[in-house]
Amino acid sequence: MSERARRAKEVDQAYTLQVAEGSKAAAKSGAFGLGVVTLAHYTWPFFRRQTLPFKTFLVSLFGIYGLVIGADNALLSHEAERRWSEQAIRRQAMLDLTRQGLVPTETAIAQWRAERARQEAAANS
Repeated sequence: MSERARRAKEVDQAYTLQVAEGSKAAAKSGAFGLGVVTLAHYTWPFFRRQTLPFKTFLVSLFGIYGLVIGADNALLSHEAERRWSEQAIRRQAMLDLTRQGLVPTETAIAQWRAERARQEAAANS
């Protein structure tokens, strides 16, 4: 798999994760917002006199906030995990190349990674 294809696959995976987690968070915070608006409607006379569009606006704000924060947190967690795994692979490549007496440059690491992918593909075949 080429570097470009691998990155495109990672972007698609991150997008899918972000959409799923953002939707879950939007539903949870929207339900919370609906509960808060309902509670305020029945307990606070000033709020009871507010219009339905305003109350709907407040509920949608809760939902949008949940969507944005949930999706962002999911993406940040995913990126941190990818960064950690990428650093582990690079560390392993640097150690292996150094043991072979080679300088671990970006090109050498990319070649090491391609060779490792070929070995794994041959082992799985």
